[in-house]
Amino acid sequence: MKKGVLDLCVLSILSNEDCYGYQLVEIVSRVVEISEGTIYPLLKRLQKEKLLSSYIVESSEGPARKYYRLTDFGKTKFVSLKEDWTDFVGRVNSLMSEVNGSQIPHG
Repeated sequence: MKKGVLDLCVLSILSNEDCYGYQLVEIVSRVVEISEGTIYPLLKRLQKEKLLSSYIVESSEGPARKYYRLTDFGKTKFVSLKEDWTDFVGRVNSLMSEVNGSQIPHG
């Protein structure tokens, strides 16, 4: 489940602005524990799936940075995943509200 959530988090961030890898780690880490060792393979996979593209920006303060952006396909996929997530969370919340305070029979 965490894998899908990480994909959604990264796509969500990149739907607002282009970012480099470590920047994504910092933002995602606010809500989900993630490391650089997790983010770079994820970014590579999302690129392979044609959801992201990348470009290099030279820096006067150190090495060049590789920025990631959503492709048109990535934007479409993000909208679909976001809708699926919203529906899923709504159904889970509905179930929890329904059973809150009641005993669920054990088989």
